[in-house]
Parts: sequence; structure tokens; C-alpha cells
Amino acid sequence: MQRTNPRIRWLMISLVFWATAINYLDRQTLSVVAPLLIDQFKMTNVTYSRVISAFMLAYTIMGGVSGPLIDRLGTRVGYALTTAWWSIAAMLHALATGSWSLGIYRFLLGMGEAGNWPGGVKVVGEWFPASERALASGIFNSGSSVGAILAPPLVVWIVLHFGWRAAFVFLGATGLVWVAVWLRVYHPPAVVEQHEAVSAFSTWQLFRQRFVWSFTLAKVFLDPVWYFYIFWFPEYLRHARHLDLAAIGRCAWIPFVVAFIGNIAGGWMAGVLLRRGAPSTLARKGCLTFFALLMASAIPAVLVQSATVAIALVSIACLGYTGCVANMLAFPADVFPRNVQASIWGLASMGSGFGGILFALLTGWVVDHYSFVPVFIGFGLMPMVCVLIVWLLVGPLRPIQERPVGAILDFTLDG
Repeated sequence: MQRTNPRIRWLMISLVFWATAINYLDRQTLSVVAPLLIDQFKMTNVTYSRVISAFMLAYTIMGGVSGPLIDRLGTRVGYALTTAWWSIAAMLHALATGSWSLGIYRFLLGMGEAGNWPGGVKVVGEWFPASERALASGIFNSGSSVGAILAPPLVVWIVLHFGWRAAFVFLGATGLVWVAVWLRVYHPPAVVEQHEAVSAFSTWQLFRQRFVWSFTLAKVFLDPVWYFYIFWFPEYLRHARHLDLAAIGRCAWIPFVVAFIGNIAGGWMAGVLLRRGAPSTLARKGCLTFFALLMASAIPAVLVQSATVAIALVSIACLGYTGCVANMLAFPADVFPRNVQASIWGLASMGSGFGGILFALLTGWVVDHYSFVPVFIGFGLMPMVCVLIVWLLVGPLRPIQERPVGAILDFTLDG
């Protein structure tokens, strides 16, 4: 496939990087102010887990909607629409008066934020060849680490100077600025413009494909680990390590700095293996396994006495996660043509959302009745379940020649 000026594609992926960073700034704002809101709104950990689950419920539902929506509207318009939605929803959090209203605004946020990764995956599929997809995916996904890095100190600074409501308004508004830039700058490659209009297809028919349903299942056991660190880590530092809000602002960002490295390392490692002739299946799945093993460092993290050592071990686990995702983001483009890639990632995100709901509720219950210890142990082991599913069920990562959607749906990926 011919590509346009290679420099332009790095500009395009940089826009997706910043959208992802803003996505996580908006998402992470609640977790940083959670210790305040839990006290102000008199929430238990179970109640807080329900607020989180409201986000994940919307994220799950819209995972199956946002991908096909972006495929149908096109990357430029579809991505802008979802970003504008979540930005406004983030700003609405400032109006919360209790756990119910907070949960409603969280639901609205999840509806919009579900579109970020289908949109990013589609940009990668439109602009990048196979040897660069994992690196490009890692670059844009590293925006999640940057957002998580910036959130604790930035949100704490805004809260201490202007109050927690201002934090939601200021950070939510950044997404609207991004939308204005995106609409002015982004355009698909000329070769993509010829295929913007695609025939209608059934989401259910896509989901019946072996790759799609097994890939979705794998994400049920991987992404909730990251959600735990995003939504619960500041509360863990307060509850189990007895840090105050200022101390949390000083150190809660550290794991996400290390996670940034994982995005680049995961994409770079896969690229090296592919350039040396390794089959895509071995390169992608081998890298996934290596980084998933690093995520087991969560187990000793909760057992050590030193908070510093615990943060270091959680940082390794976060690096492992982003290394995994840098490769998994490239899976759909390795197998399917670009006109269904956003739909496939959207369906797979439903697995993330379902797992996020289930394990968020379970986390709140376990913490209230026991402690964080069994939670960390469980999240240290879950990535291995993902790895087993990918090796045993997903099948080979072989590309399918691009063709009309109806023909694609007749394919099976059983080998």
C-alpha cells in the first residue's frame, strides 16, 4: 500500500497521543480527588466502586457503538464527536452533589471516552505499515501514561488553589481545544479517502469471528488491572500507606512515568523482531507474554513494608501493562482491513468494560471486608489468564486481503 509523506503520519499520531493524554486527565481527576469526595459525600469503598462501575458500564455499552460509529462517520468526524462528548461530560462533574449525581456524570464520561481507542486504532491502520504499527500504537497509548502522570500534581495544585470542582472544569475544557485543532489538521491519506464509504455490516457478524470474541475475552482479564491502578491507587496510598493528599500528589504519578517507557519498549521490541523476520504471531504474542510476566510484581508490592518499594513494584507492573497494550493495539490491523478496525477494537473494549465493572465492584467489597492484599494478588495473576487466551484461542495473526465487508465476514480465523 502506498503512503503519503511519512512525516505527516507522525503528526497525525501525535494528535492521537494528546487526545489520549486528555482522556486520562479527565478520567484520572476523580481518582485523585476521591479521598476528598469519599469523605464529603460520605461514600464507602463499595459506593465508590459503584461510581467507578457507572463509568465502566457506559464504556462497555459504547465500546460496541463507538467503533462502528467512527467507521461509518470517518475518523475525522467520529473521533471529534466522541472527544467533544467526553470533554463536556468531564466538566459536568463539577455539578456533582452526591454519589448519585457523580455516578451519572461518570456514566456520561464513559460514553464518550470509549471512542478514543477505536479512533486511535483506526488512525494507526490508516497511516502506518505493519512494521510500525506496534510502535505507533505504543506512542499514542503512552498518552494514557502522560495523562496519569500529569493528573496527580496538576489536579492537587488546582484543588488546593481553586477547589475540586474547578479541576473538572479546567481539565475538561482542554478536550474542546483539542477538537478544534483536530478538525483543522486531521485528514486521512488519499488512499483511504477512496474507501471512506463502506457497505453496512452487522456488529454481531463481526463478533462471531474467532479472533474478535477471543480477543475481547482476553481483554476482560488484562485491562481491569490498569483500571485498578488508575482508579484505586491514590486511595490505596491513603488507606494502606497512610499518605495525605499532598503526599499523594507528590508520588502517585511515579508508576505512570514508568508506564510511559513500557509503551515505547513494547512497540520497539515487536518492531525489532518483525524486522528480523519473526512471524507476526510470534513477535506480538511473545512480547505480550514477556510484559505480562512483569505485571506479577503487583504481588510483592502489597506485601513489602516500605511504601517506596511498593511504589517501585507497582511501577514495574504498570510498565508491563503498557508493553502488553502496545502490542495488542496492533492485533486488529494485523488481521483485518481498516474499514472494520475501529469496530473490532470497540467490540474488544466491551470486554475491558465488562471486566472493569466486575472487578471494580469486587475490589470495593474485598477492600471493605478484608484489605488490599488479596486485590493486589489477584491483579498480579490475571494477566497470565489473558496470555493463555491469546496463545490458545486468538489464533494466528495473519492478514486478510482487503475486500468488501460482506466477504470479510465469511472468513474464519481458525487457521
